[in-house]
Amino acid sequence: MKALNERLAKIQRDLNAPKSQRNNFGNYNYRSCEDILQAVKPLLDGLTVVINDDIQVIGDRVYVKATAVISDGEHEIKASAFARESLTKKGMDESQITGSTSSYARKYALNGLLLIDDNKDADSRDNRNAHKERQDALEEAKKKLAPTIKVIRESLAEGDLSTASEAWFELTDDEKQSIWVAPTKGGPFSTEERATMKTPEFRLAKPQE
Repeated sequence: MKALNERLAKIQRDLNAPKSQRNNFGNYNYRSCEDILQAVKPLLDGLTVVINDDIQVIGDRVYVKATAVISDGEHEIKASAFARESLTKKGMDESQITGSTSSYARKYALNGLLLIDDNKDADSRDNRNAHKERQDALEEAKKKLAPTIKVIRESLAEGDLSTASEAWFELTDDEKQSIWVAPTKGGPFSTEERATMKTPEFRLAKPQE
Protein backbone atom coordinates (compact mmCIF):
# COMPACT_ATOMS: atom_id res chain seq x y z
CA MET A 1 0.00 0.00 0.00
CA LYS A 2 2.87 2.37 0.77
CA ALA A 3 4.23 1.89 -2.74
CA LEU A 4 0.85 2.78 -4.26
CA ASN A 5 0.59 5.87 -2.07
CA GLU A 6 4.04 6.98 -3.21
CA ARG A 7 3.21 6.41 -6.88
CA LEU A 8 -0.05 8.31 -6.54
CA ALA A 9 1.75 11.18 -4.82
CA LYS A 10 4.17 11.37 -7.76
CA ILE A 11 1.28 11.44 -10.24
CA GLN A 12 -0.35 14.22 -8.22
CA ARG A 13 2.89 16.24 -8.35
CA ASP A 14 3.53 15.67 -12.05
CA LEU A 15 0.00 15.93 -13.41
CA ASN A 16 -0.71 18.88 -15.66
CA ALA A 17 -4.35 19.07 -16.75
CA PRO A 18 -4.88 22.45 -18.43
CA LYS A 19 -8.29 24.04 -18.80
CA SER A 20 -8.59 23.40 -22.51
CA GLN A 21 -12.38 23.81 -22.76
CA ARG A 22 -14.12 27.15 -23.19
CA ASN A 23 -17.50 28.29 -21.91
CA ASN A 24 -18.34 31.30 -24.02
CA PHE A 25 -21.55 32.01 -22.14
CA GLY A 26 -19.81 32.33 -18.79
CA ASN A 27 -16.56 33.62 -20.34
CA TYR A 28 -14.23 31.18 -18.63
CA ASN A 29 -12.01 28.18 -19.36
CA TYR A 30 -12.45 24.83 -17.66
CA ARG A 31 -11.19 21.24 -17.71
CA SER A 32 -13.50 18.30 -18.32
CA CYS A 33 -13.38 14.74 -17.00
CA GLU A 34 -11.98 13.66 -20.38
CA ASP A 35 -9.22 16.29 -20.16
CA ILE A 36 -8.12 14.93 -16.78
CA LEU A 37 -8.12 11.32 -18.02
CA GLN A 38 -6.07 12.23 -21.08
CA ALA A 39 -3.55 14.06 -18.91
CA VAL A 40 -3.15 11.26 -16.37
CA LYS A 41 -2.84 8.31 -18.80
CA PRO A 42 0.86 8.91 -19.66
CA LEU A 43 1.69 8.99 -15.94
CA LEU A 44 0.06 5.72 -14.88
CA ASP A 45 2.98 3.39 -15.77
CA GLY A 46 1.07 0.17 -15.18
CA LEU A 47 -1.48 1.53 -12.72
CA THR A 48 -5.16 1.54 -13.66
CA VAL A 49 -7.83 4.17 -13.09
CA VAL A 50 -11.48 3.15 -13.11
CA ILE A 51 -14.53 5.34 -12.49
CA ASN A 52 -17.88 3.87 -11.44
CA ASP A 53 -21.30 5.51 -11.07
CA ASP A 54 -24.00 4.74 -8.54
CA ILE A 55 -27.49 6.27 -8.82
CA GLN A 56 -28.99 7.24 -5.46
CA VAL A 57 -32.36 8.73 -4.54
CA ILE A 58 -32.54 11.11 -1.57
CA GLY A 59 -35.99 12.50 -0.96
CA ASP A 60 -37.45 13.17 -4.39
CA ARG A 61 -34.14 14.00 -6.04
CA VAL A 62 -31.73 11.78 -7.96
CA TYR A 63 -27.98 11.91 -7.32
CA VAL A 64 -25.06 10.35 -9.14
CA LYS A 65 -22.23 9.15 -6.91
CA ALA A 66 -19.02 8.73 -8.90
CA THR A 67 -16.07 6.83 -7.43
CA ALA A 68 -12.60 7.08 -8.97
CA VAL A 69 -10.26 4.20 -8.15
CA ILE A 70 -6.53 3.91 -8.81
CA SER A 71 -5.02 0.44 -8.42
CA ASP A 72 -1.76 -1.44 -8.82
CA GLY A 73 -3.60 -4.76 -9.07
CA GLU A 74 -3.19 -5.51 -5.38
CA HIS A 75 -4.15 -2.33 -3.56
CA GLU A 76 -6.42 0.55 -4.46
CA ILE A 77 -7.17 4.13 -3.42
CA LYS A 78 -10.61 5.66 -3.92
CA ALA A 79 -12.26 9.07 -3.99
CA SER A 80 -15.97 9.81 -4.47
CA ALA A 81 -18.11 12.80 -5.41
CA PHE A 82 -21.83 13.45 -5.73
CA ALA A 83 -23.82 15.46 -8.27
CA ARG A 84 -27.56 16.02 -8.35
CA GLU A 85 -29.61 15.67 -11.51
CA SER A 86 -31.43 18.82 -12.58
CA LEU A 87 -35.19 18.39 -12.82
CA THR A 88 -35.03 19.90 -16.29
CA LYS A 89 -32.29 21.29 -18.49
CA LYS A 90 -33.05 23.17 -21.68
CA GLY A 91 -32.23 21.22 -24.81
CA MET A 92 -31.62 17.90 -23.01
CA ASP A 93 -33.72 14.76 -22.63
CA GLU A 94 -33.61 12.66 -19.44
CA SER A 95 -30.73 10.43 -20.59
CA GLN A 96 -28.64 13.47 -21.51
CA ILE A 97 -29.30 15.03 -18.10
CA THR A 98 -28.07 11.84 -16.39
CA GLY A 99 -25.00 11.71 -18.65
CA SER A 100 -24.16 15.34 -17.93
CA THR A 101 -24.55 14.80 -14.19
CA SER A 102 -22.35 11.69 -14.37
CA SER A 103 -19.59 13.62 -16.14
CA TYR A 104 -19.78 16.33 -13.49
CA ALA A 105 -19.56 13.83 -10.60
CA ARG A 106 -16.74 11.90 -12.31
CA LYS A 107 -14.73 15.08 -12.81
CA TYR A 108 -14.88 15.94 -9.12
CA ALA A 109 -14.11 12.38 -8.06
CA LEU A 110 -10.96 12.59 -10.18
CA ASN A 111 -10.22 16.00 -8.70
CA GLY A 112 -10.29 14.46 -5.23
CA LEU A 113 -8.16 11.48 -6.21
CA LEU A 114 -5.55 13.53 -8.08
CA LEU A 115 -5.57 16.67 -5.88
CA ILE A 116 -6.86 19.00 -8.58
CA ASP A 117 -8.29 22.19 -7.10
CA ASP A 118 -11.32 23.39 -9.04
CA ASN A 119 -12.74 25.55 -6.27
CA LYS A 120 -12.31 28.70 -8.34
CA ASP A 121 -13.51 27.10 -11.56
CA ALA A 122 -16.98 27.45 -12.98
CA ASP A 123 -17.97 24.01 -14.19
CA SER A 124 -18.77 22.61 -17.59
CA ARG A 125 -22.50 22.33 -16.94
CA ASP A 126 -22.93 26.10 -17.13
CA ASN A 127 -24.04 25.90 -13.52
CA ARG A 128 -22.82 28.52 -11.11
CA ASN A 129 -24.81 27.04 -8.24
CA ALA A 130 -22.72 23.94 -7.49
CA HIS A 131 -22.25 25.07 -3.89
CA LYS A 132 -26.00 25.53 -3.49
CA GLU A 133 -26.63 22.05 -4.88
CA ARG A 134 -24.23 20.54 -2.36
CA GLN A 135 -25.92 22.45 0.44
CA ASP A 136 -29.35 21.34 -0.76
CA ALA A 137 -28.16 17.72 -0.75
CA LEU A 138 -26.83 18.14 2.79
CA GLU A 139 -30.08 19.69 4.01
CA GLU A 140 -32.13 16.89 2.47
CA ALA A 141 -29.89 14.27 4.08
CA LYS A 142 -30.12 16.03 7.46
CA LYS A 143 -33.90 16.11 7.18
CA LYS A 144 -34.12 12.44 6.19
CA LEU A 145 -31.75 11.33 8.98
CA ALA A 146 -32.95 13.81 11.61
CA PRO A 147 -34.17 11.14 14.11
CA THR A 148 -30.82 9.33 14.02
CA ILE A 149 -28.85 12.58 14.26
CA LYS A 150 -30.91 13.56 17.30
CA VAL A 151 -30.23 10.22 19.04
CA ILE A 152 -26.50 10.51 18.35
CA ARG A 153 -26.20 14.09 19.60
CA GLU A 154 -28.30 13.54 22.71
CA SER A 155 -26.42 10.35 23.56
CA LEU A 156 -23.05 12.06 23.12
CA ALA A 157 -24.20 14.89 25.39
CA GLU A 158 -25.11 12.32 28.05
CA GLY A 159 -21.84 10.42 27.63
CA ASP A 160 -23.71 7.38 26.31
CA LEU A 161 -21.22 6.27 23.66
CA SER A 162 -22.87 2.89 23.24
CA THR A 163 -26.21 4.30 22.05
CA ALA A 164 -24.54 6.97 19.93
CA SER A 165 -22.20 4.47 18.30
CA GLU A 166 -24.98 1.99 17.60
CA ALA A 167 -27.10 4.70 15.93
CA TRP A 168 -24.17 5.90 13.80
CA PHE A 169 -23.09 2.48 12.60
CA GLU A 170 -26.65 1.51 11.71
CA LEU A 171 -26.40 4.08 8.92
CA THR A 172 -25.13 2.99 5.53
CA ASP A 173 -21.74 4.25 4.37
CA ASP A 174 -23.47 6.59 1.92
CA GLU A 175 -25.75 7.97 4.62
CA LYS A 176 -22.79 8.59 6.91
CA GLN A 177 -20.88 10.31 4.12
CA SER A 178 -23.84 12.51 3.24
CA ILE A 179 -23.89 14.13 6.70
CA TRP A 180 -20.20 13.91 7.64
CA VAL A 181 -19.65 17.57 6.85
CA ALA A 182 -17.78 20.14 8.92
CA PRO A 183 -20.05 22.30 11.11
CA THR A 184 -18.68 25.40 9.39
CA LYS A 185 -20.24 24.04 6.19
CA GLY A 186 -23.60 23.17 7.73
CA GLY A 187 -22.84 19.69 9.07
CA PRO A 188 -25.09 18.46 11.89
CA PHE A 189 -22.34 17.58 14.37
CA SER A 190 -20.18 20.02 16.31
CA THR A 191 -16.40 19.93 16.20
CA GLU A 192 -16.34 18.31 19.64
CA GLU A 193 -18.92 15.70 18.64
CA ARG A 194 -17.00 14.84 15.47
CA ALA A 195 -13.78 14.49 17.47
CA THR A 196 -15.48 12.01 19.81
CA MET A 197 -16.94 10.06 16.89
CA LYS A 198 -13.45 9.62 15.41
CA THR A 199 -12.04 7.99 18.54
CA PRO A 200 -11.41 4.25 18.95
CA GLU A 201 -13.59 4.37 22.08
CA PHE A 202 -16.57 5.44 19.99
CA ARG A 203 -16.06 2.66 17.46
CA LEU A 204 -15.58 0.04 20.17
CA ALA A 205 -18.67 1.24 22.05
CA LYS A 206 -20.91 -0.26 19.35
CA PRO A 207 -22.86 -3.15 20.94
CA GLN A 208 -21.64 -6.50 19.70
CA GLU A 209 -24.20 -8.68 17.98
